[in-house]
Amino acid sequence: MSLSADYPRFTFAADGLTPAQAAFFRQHGFLHFRGFAGPAEVGALRAAIAELQARWLREGVRRVNGIPLKFGRDEAGRPLIQRLAFAAQHSPGLARWLQDARLPALFALLDGPDVRLGVEEKNGLVVGQYRHAPGSRFSQMGWHTDALRDVFDGRRPAAMLNVGLHLDACPAAHGGLRVLPGTHRQGLAGLLWRKRYFLDTRPDAAELALETEAGDLTVHDGRLWHRVARAAAPGEVSLRRVLYVPILSGPRQPRHAGSATPLYLRFLDWLR
Repeated sequence: MSLSADYPRFTFAADGLTPAQAAFFRQHGFLHFRGFAGPAEVGALRAAIAELQARWLREGVRRVNGIPLKFGRDEAGRPLIQRLAFAAQHSPGLARWLQDARLPALFALLDGPDVRLGVEEKNGLVVGQYRHAPGSRFSQMGWHTDALRDVFDGRRPAAMLNVGLHLDACPAAHGGLRVLPGTHRQGLAGLLWRKRYFLDTRPDAAELALETEAGDLTVHDGRLWHRVARAAAPGEVSLRRVLYVPILSGPRQPRHAGSATPLYLRFLDWLR
């Protein structure tokens, strides 16, 4: 079954996921929840991002736990950190969001032992600040799956989820997340070779734009092909702030200040 722009937007119930939501995820590889965070919480998270960015710029932080930060400039030439890794470890305001009692309900979507939020693994809680501006180095992201990092680490791709809290309204014209529904069920060859990882930014006839409002939550299977489209118009209207945290299972692999930079992150210099 193909999906159209009026795909279901769900409500996150206090008692967890419904059978219909779980079935939709199994078939299509993603879920979209309206209004997970209210306006006050969205405002507090935006303020926490601004505070952390200002502090890291002031302190000259370049990488966290071996993960490079991604720097750019806004329309006025002011410096930005457009991708902040392990943000929850350095911001109480962002860490509080990870304590939301509803998040563990998503663990049911991942099969495996010791299902958990990957706060200390992968890139931890990531803040992405996409912007279409002359000095921006993070306006889009080419097609990829989140399983690539396992391949670079010499492991068979493991199942994982990526949970995103969207802090800005993002209709399709403003860019945002595009997914190829159902591709999480492909074989290994499709996962590795369906598209040129990160280099291919072209629209796909089968892609679906996830049009979010501020406070919406999305979750997608890490094996699902997806990209982030560039906003059609430059400037402040193109700003798209999102928090991402992985849900993982199996052996724990925490990162620390002495961790080496993963090979796959060299691709980040190509993402504009």
